[in-house]
Amino acid sequence: MQRRTALIAVMTAVLLMGIVAVGIAKEYVPGTPIVAGFIYVGPIGDYGWTHAQDVARQIVDKEFPWLSTVYVESVAAGDTVSTIDKLVNDRHCNVIFTTSFDFMNGTLAAAKKYPDVIFAHCSGFKRAPNLATYMADFYQVYYLNGLMAGALTKTNKIGYVGAFPIPELKRHISAFAIGVRTVNPKAEVDVRWTEAWENPAAAKEATEALVAAGCDVFAFTQDSPTVVQVAAENGALSFSHYSPMYRFAPKNVISGELVHWDKIYADFLQKIYKGTYTAHNLQNVDYWWLLGQGAVEMGAKPGMPINPVFIDKLKAVTVDDPVLGKIDVYDLIQTRLDQMANPGITYNPFQGPIYDRKGNLEVPKGMWMSVDSLTTMQWAAAGIVGPWPGEP
Repeated sequence: MQRRTALIAVMTAVLLMGIVAVGIAKEYVPGTPIVAGFIYVGPIGDYGWTHAQDVARQIVDKEFPWLSTVYVESVAAGDTVSTIDKLVNDRHCNVIFTTSFDFMNGTLAAAKKYPDVIFAHCSGFKRAPNLATYMADFYQVYYLNGLMAGALTKTNKIGYVGAFPIPELKRHISAFAIGVRTVNPKAEVDVRWTEAWENPAAAKEATEALVAAGCDVFAFTQDSPTVVQVAAENGALSFSHYSPMYRFAPKNVISGELVHWDKIYADFLQKIYKGTYTAHNLQNVDYWWLLGQGAVEMGAKPGMPINPVFIDKLKAVTVDDPVLGKIDVYDLIQTRLDQMANPGITYNPFQGPIYDRKGNLEVPKGMWMSVDSLTTMQWAAAGIVGPWPGEP
C-alpha cells in the first residue's frame, strides 16, 4: 500500500512538472516586449536560404526597440519540437518562426503544445489558431529568369540543380521552364536532385554532370554559391539564388532571385505588437508575398536587375507575343516585371493554356493557377527533362 501511495505521488509530481513546463509560456500582451525565436534548417553562413533569413532577422531586430531575437541554426526536422521547447522554456520566446518546409509537422505539434505562443511557419500549409504560414515566393522571378536563360543558351540545354522534389521547387522549376520555352521552344531544362539543402560536394557533382551533358546556363536551389562557381569555371552562365551571388562570377551571373524576408517579418511582428494578431486568430493568416509586396526582387545583386554584360544580348533576341507583337526579350522582361510587380497583377506565368510534359492540360485557357494549386503542385511543365519524384 505504501509503495502504491508513493508511486501515485511520484506520478502526480511528474504530471505536475509536465503541466508547469508546458504552462511556462504566457499569452502575449500587446505593447509589451516581444522575444522572437528563429529556427533555421542550415547554418547562417550557408549563403543561401538560411543566410537570407538571418539577414532579415537582424534587420527587424535593429528596427524595433521592443523586439529581441534569438536563433538556432542547423536544426533537423526531427528536432523541431525539442528545439521549440528550449526556446519557450529557456529563452522565454513568445513568438517563434520556423523557417523551413521540413519543420511543418513539428511546428503544428508545438503549436498545440504551447497554445499561448504565436508561431509562424515558412513555406508550409498547415495552420492553427496560434500558427500562421508565410512565404516570399519566387515563381514570378523564376519565370523572368527563364526568359533570359532561353535567350542566352547556345546549346538549348539548361541545367537545374534542385535540393528536394517538393511542391515549392516544382513550381519554381516549372515557372522557369515556361519562361525558357516562351523564348526558345527547342530548349530543355535538365533537372538533377541532390536531396540536400546545403551540400557543396553534391551540388558540384550535379553541376559537372550537367555541364558534361551540354548545359550552358544554370539555375538552382542550393544554399551555397557552388553552382555559380562551378558553372563559371566551365564557361557557363547562372543566376543568383536567395542571396546575391554576383561577386562570385561577375561575368557569368545574369540575374537571379533575391528575397526580402524582413518585409514579412516586420509586418507580422508589428501586428502582434499592436494586438491585431493573437494566439487565437491566425488560423487563416497566410502571407503569400511576391514582387508586388516587395518580398522578392529580380537581380544578380540588390539594385542590379540584370547584369549589364547581358543586356545587349537580350535585346538582340526577339519573340512574337500574341498580345505584345514582335518584341525583344529585354523589353519583354521589363513588361512582364511591371505587370507582376504591380499589386494589381495583370500577368501570371501560370496562365492557361499550360500543358505538363506528358501533354496533359493543367491550366485551361483564360485561367490562372490558384495559390492552393501552386503550393501543392506536383506536375512538371513542358520542356523539363530528368527525374521528377511524385509526378502524377
